Amino acid sequence: MAEALHTPIAYLKGIGPEKAALLKKELNIETFWDLLNHFPFRYIDRSKISTCRYIPETEGYIQLEGFIDTIQELGAGRAKRLQCRFSDDTGSIQLIWFQGWRWIKPNLIPGKKFRIFGRPKLNGAFWSMPHPEISPATEGTEVGFQPIYSSTEKLSAKGFHSRGLEKLIRSLIQKIDLSQIPDLLPAELRQKHRLFPISDALTLLHVPKTERDFVEAKRRLVFEELFLMQMEMLLRKGLRKRSEQGYLFTKTGKNLADLYHQKLPFDLTEAQKRVVREIHQDMKSGEPMNRLLQGDVGSGKTLVALITMLLAQGNGFQAALLAPTEILANQHFETISSLLKELPVRAALLTGSVKRSARTPLLADLKEGTIDFLIGTHALLEDEVKFSKLGLVVIDEQHRFGVAQRAKMRQKSELSPHVLVMTATPIPRTLAMTFYGDLDVSIIDELPPGRKPIQTIHRFESHRPQLYQFMREQIGLGRQIYIVYPLIEESETLDFKSLEDGYLNITEAFPIPEYQVSMVHGKMRPEDKDREMQRFIEGTTHIMVATTVIEVGVNVPNASVMIIESAQRFGLSQLHQLRGRVGRGAEKSYCVLMTDYELSKESKKRMDTMVETNDGFKISEVDLKLRGPGDLMGTQQSGALNLKIADLSKDQEMVVQAREEAIAIYSEDPRLGHHSRSQLRNRMIQVFKNKPHWDKIG
Repeated sequence: MAEALHTPIAYLKGIGPEKAALLKKELNIETFWDLLNHFPFRYIDRSKISTCRYIPETEGYIQLEGFIDTIQELGAGRAKRLQCRFSDDTGSIQLIWFQGWRWIKPNLIPGKKFRIFGRPKLNGAFWSMPHPEISPATEGTEVGFQPIYSSTEKLSAKGFHSRGLEKLIRSLIQKIDLSQIPDLLPAELRQKHRLFPISDALTLLHVPKTERDFVEAKRRLVFEELFLMQMEMLLRKGLRKRSEQGYLFTKTGKNLADLYHQKLPFDLTEAQKRVVREIHQDMKSGEPMNRLLQGDVGSGKTLVALITMLLAQGNGFQAALLAPTEILANQHFETISSLLKELPVRAALLTGSVKRSARTPLLADLKEGTIDFLIGTHALLEDEVKFSKLGLVVIDEQHRFGVAQRAKMRQKSELSPHVLVMTATPIPRTLAMTFYGDLDVSIIDELPPGRKPIQTIHRFESHRPQLYQFMREQIGLGRQIYIVYPLIEESETLDFKSLEDGYLNITEAFPIPEYQVSMVHGKMRPEDKDREMQRFIEGTTHIMVATTVIEVGVNVPNASVMIIESAQRFGLSQLHQLRGRVGRGAEKSYCVLMTDYELSKESKKRMDTMVETNDGFKISEVDLKLRGPGDLMGTQQSGALNLKIADLSKDQEMVVQAREEAIAIYSEDPRLGHHSRSQLRNRMIQVFKNKPHWDKIG
């Protein structure tokens, strides 16, 4: 049976080589199995019959039963169309065909009862239905739920629209015996969660009679997809631990002890201490650490990263810190350098802006081993960057780097270096399990003492005079203010004009010499941008008007107000990141969200969420429900999952269940050797067949 599923789609009746090539190109359908796994994205209840008088305006597709009254050919040439009046006991509707009507017209017999199906459109006071499906009402037109499949314009032109694909899949289900398909989920797991066997799930997903049929079929397939993904991650993690040898860091080191006991002006939070213990445990295990460090804005991740780097240095190794932007790399370098002051540890900065005259001696020192910590951007990935003894790689804002880039850093070390990846974007638990399931996760869920919660306020344009008065009061108290404008590539020219207009409005309301206003945006030369940033950091300017270039990497404790213009155009995660630029000092801080009066339901939800909570993890949960995982994590990460039927924003509970079941099976049987798991083991071997050491699964 498994072999039959791999039969090329060209061998299915009605396909042939030409249509098979088109199905592959448009939908990546090559085999019978691929076609079975082209799942419907919604269903229509075909048992409901509406009437011409009471057509629901919001339902989309409907069915009507009635008679053809009149048939007309209208227009000329290519604009020619077929138009009919269709009526039942309550009223009438126009049916229109612009294409293919010459084949339809002979079957339209006035006085004969038909059933039509399509999406009605209201044109003024009259309803019409373009290109309806039509069949004699006496044919026993099927009742139940009709699946709707995604298709393309090219496929539709060849008859493979949703209805055509439905017929194709039904003919395949009749042709092969689905009961012979090997079930990857062990029987005890299916019984525990009351899941359909795979054959029933595939049949009822494509040919349901009741709503329960497709709901339960989908539940089974979603669970399987998430379970297989979690099992693959666990096996990948186990495989890596068995096949990769890591460095053994048993010492703490004098420099770390001196920093901790003498140099730090404050105590670590309990959350930071817990995370440091988890990291140290990894690094002295002899296996390469692969740990994700999650922490909200301002929770102290950089200090934890520095302690980890000092652990490497204390054991005679170098450490690299990779950041996605020059601003963030500079910020890390300055923070780490200030904490290392008076300690015999050398840190260096390498970005694209470092000139060749400075880069050459820096790279020589790095290779020689006289540089302990190298902090920088993608420049660290270049082949010319060679370490003497790299033992640790810290990656900040992990989701901005692809797998290949992380692998490149691994290649710069003799054995696999320890890896600590950090993110200031709180990730919902279910997403962390899915995107980073092969990493160990540490969370800093506590802010340093003394940091006051930021008060967030939502205001409309009519409140601008009061806002300006509030800004003057804050500046009078010695505070500084950010004003951020959106910048979206699709409308960059328009956005740039709104930024300039905003700058002019602010300079009029806050004139020199009493007030100093600076502007920062991505089109500026780096040296001009750095100069304006520096003026704000030094307190020379009171107000910084900027785009989101200040989202990460700017740390000005004296800035106490963040004003976000057109806040409805930002995602929740970005709003939370921007808000995190203030509240870094001892003073009370504020975030003001300025929006239009007319807000979509989703925009209002984002504003309300920001006002209600400062908890990044709560915000990320709302963001996941509103935007979905692809937007939240970036296309680089979400694309790697290639989920066919599961939806991480809707199936969060099942992610947890699937993860728990995968862990239970892996813990009990890490090589999947039990006879009840033979099909699962075979699938995993297929997944890993091109990987080294696949035979060491578990």
